[in-house]
Amino acid sequence: MAEITFNMESMEQLHAVFGDFDCNINMIQKAFDVTIFSRGSDVKITGEDKGVQCAEKAMQSLSKLYFKGEALNEQAVRYVISMVNDGTEQEVETMSSDCVCVSYSGKPIKPKTVGQKKYCDMIRKNTITFGVGPAGTGKTYLAVALAVSAFKAHEIQRIILTRPAVEAGEKLGFLPGDLQNKVDPYLRPLYDALFEMFGQEAFNRHLERGSIEVAPLAYMRGRTLDDSFIILDEAQNTTREQMKMFLTRLGFNSKMVITGDITQIDLPEAKKSGLIEALRVLKNVDDIAQNRFSEKDVVRHRLVQDIVKAYENAAEHDNRRKP
Repeated sequence: MAEITFNMESMEQLHAVFGDFDCNINMIQKAFDVTIFSRGSDVKITGEDKGVQCAEKAMQSLSKLYFKGEALNEQAVRYVISMVNDGTEQEVETMSSDCVCVSYSGKPIKPKTVGQKKYCDMIRKNTITFGVGPAGTGKTYLAVALAVSAFKAHEIQRIILTRPAVEAGEKLGFLPGDLQNKVDPYLRPLYDALFEMFGQEAFNRHLERGSIEVAPLAYMRGRTLDDSFIILDEAQNTTREQMKMFLTRLGFNSKMVITGDITQIDLPEAKKSGLIEALRVLKNVDDIAQNRFSEKDVVRHRLVQDIVKAYENAAEHDNRRKP
């Protein structure tokens, strides 16, 4: 059995790291099979040598996030534990120092994982960025936040958000209203993100002026998009022809972000995903970056991360069984 004792700088820090009703510390104890208790601001960890060392690293990483003003919630604790297991806990500090944007309600929007931080840095540095990964990794949300930040800083004049309405292929005619009304349900996630950044009134004002455009991918054909921040969401559902058409809309002083999850392709089997081909064809082109998210970057409910991992394991198992 091994034992480590160290001191927290304040009772406030101790309470933040331990969490309400010791919820954070219980997760650490379970993850590394150790016992942790405190007396005043002193903390003692006992258990097997490796588990004790890992638990201490996790608590120290949480303390660093605390001093940077980060909320030590369940998602943060789970992420720190995963990084300790990978031996990359020293990278935790880098993700909390970047405020991408401030929402309409005043909430600072920051990367919550190292993968998200790298993604934001890529978008700032490159003209075209691909963000590929499972649901809940913030691919679209962070791209919208960066677009709003650039718009408010007058770096661009328009925000254009688009996605293919693949699910609408046979159903558009059964929905009420004109074409815009028919495709709006498929664009709702993009509207939601913009509402949070701008507020309802400002969003409607910019929409009327044309400085914000939310439209299906078909509306992009034949256009040249200058001075714009363009986001293509659900890009795994583009065909090869649609992806090429979209990428060649790029104009001067513009940025493009293409997001998608290649495990959730809704195209007919005969159609190949334009996202998969673009990732292969453009991987060595200068000023085009690719960021791959993993289940560790999921920032939704903890079960989403577990679901993504379970499906990945099942896919690997099926691939091994194939002759």
